[in-house]
Amino acid sequence: MAAQALHLPAGDPRAVCVLVHGRGQSPEEMQAHVLARLDAPGVAHVLPRAEGGSWYAAKAVDPLTADTRAALGAALDQLGGDIAAARAAHPGLPLLLAGFSQGACLALEYACSGRPAPDALVALTGCRVGAPQDNRPRALPEGMAVLLTGSDDDPWIPVAAFADAAHELGRQKARLRAELFPGRGHEVSDAEITLMGDVLAGLTGARSPQGQMAAPA
Repeated sequence: MAAQALHLPAGDPRAVCVLVHGRGQSPEEMQAHVLARLDAPGVAHVLPRAEGGSWYAAKAVDPLTADTRAALGAALDQLGGDIAAARAAHPGLPLLLAGFSQGACLALEYACSGRPAPDALVALTGCRVGAPQDNRPRALPEGMAVLLTGSDDDPWIPVAAFADAAHELGRQKARLRAELFPGRGHEVSDAEITLMGDVLAGLTGARSPQGQMAAPA
């Protein structure tokens, strides 16, 4: 049985955010380190939980093996179940899929997998899982709004992997905003929190910032 997601309801919600934690983390840490800093009224949050704190054992940049593909497939199935439950609990509301680190990588893989798609995607320090030569799915819906962030000083997701992810998303015709933060360690910066808030504001209609990332109606 899959680990239970953390559900954070909102009064009169206008959007849903599914936020996926990184390796060795928990939904509660995402709540404390990300959501507590996020100005997003009218957003209900669902935070999936990985059994043992990890979605798969390999590093995201390692070439894919049979074991990694199997673990990744199980994690994607679990995430898909949490997204389906969020949709059922909030029918008709726009849904943002977001993640940090390994959670961002999983969110990118989900969006590219051909499964029922979110309305927008935020990958905070993320990349595609596997090496560029691996056979990876490229089924991102054309025109999907995607925010991808990274750093030149991140020990887990190197700049080359960030650039590869941006290239892959461009090939799939994403409406992409990619931001690289020089010197930022393995964390979510205040600027990234603001950018994520802008994406959610676009989905909820709270405001219409220039260049907002909401999916087209």
